[in-house]
Amino acid sequence: MALSGTIAASGLSKAPPAARVDWIDYAKGVCIVMVVMMHSVLGVEIAAGQTGFMHVAVAFAKPFRMPDFFLISGLFLPLVIDRDWRTYLDRKVVHFAYFYVVWVTIQFGFKAPAFAAETSWREAGLLYLESFVEPFGTLWFIYLLPIFFVVTKLTRRVPPLAIWLIAAALETARISTGWTAIDEFCARFVYFYSGYLFAPYVFALSDRARKHPALALAALATWALINAGLVALGASEWKIVSLVLGFAGACAIITMGTLLARAQWLNFFRSCGEHSIVIYLAFFLPMAATRTLLLRTGVIPDIGTVSLIVTIVGVLGSLAIWQTALRLHADFLFERPETFWIAPKKSGVRLQAAE
Repeated sequence: MALSGTIAASGLSKAPPAARVDWIDYAKGVCIVMVVMMHSVLGVEIAAGQTGFMHVAVAFAKPFRMPDFFLISGLFLPLVIDRDWRTYLDRKVVHFAYFYVVWVTIQFGFKAPAFAAETSWREAGLLYLESFVEPFGTLWFIYLLPIFFVVTKLTRRVPPLAIWLIAAALETARISTGWTAIDEFCARFVYFYSGYLFAPYVFALSDRARKHPALALAALATWALINAGLVALGASEWKIVSLVLGFAGACAIITMGTLLARAQWLNFFRSCGEHSIVIYLAFFLPMAATRTLLLRTGVIPDIGTVSLIVTIVGVLGSLAIWQTALRLHADFLFERPETFWIAPKKSGVRLQAAE
């Protein structure tokens, strides 16, 4: 596998796990920007009590934004799922648990005074403890990933088709218990498991898009029209339709990432993809600060423009926080210290490589 190329379907099992795949970074970059955009736009609109032009983009991306992220997260699992449990738990559970604990503490530190003002410091402390059962704020994605990794390994001996059908049924069932981990597991596991189960076909899709860019562009245009139409009609939330749109959108983002990688365009998205978890962990702070500043000052009256600025600052600000942390030797914010490894540490491994 070339560092800037794709993995052939037949060669997936021989691919070096540490190598980066260009189109995956582009696809992840598009996804993480959409995640920041969603939180930024909806946060601004709720605070302002009105919607802006960015609301349309958020609605368009809703059917596939998280399905694609989870599907990509499962793509390289076939390479590591046979590792011994100690190594597997270190890379796939302890790794994400460490960053969840660090960043839920940071997020809570900023929000605790407001919680305490509304109730009491005792109640705020209990709410912090509850965040280890009920995922806090924007961090539910990395809370859920370790659960997906463990469930997939535990069910290795179960016929894959049976697992996939159960996962698809759970998505269609619209489980709503009020507990984020349970509800999101039911809604998202089918995409993660599909990334794991159908990885060779995903890489084959990317290869075909790279070889036939005109056909891929036509397919993307068709998908965009259908997705936009179903969203506008309100049909994107229907049972079965949402499942189909989730997979269709994931394929579209994979195709888009491949075409961008082929042309070497919009390298900003590739950079975002290479540091997607960095952005995911840190974007809340610049996002919230910029939203508060712009809405309180009223310097920009248009809500859509405010939402766009908050999105941009959320992405760039998170990368700035990461760079600042490295310069201040606060690497523990984005790199797991050796103390928190339960298996031998691979040399040179940082957050993104381990991801």
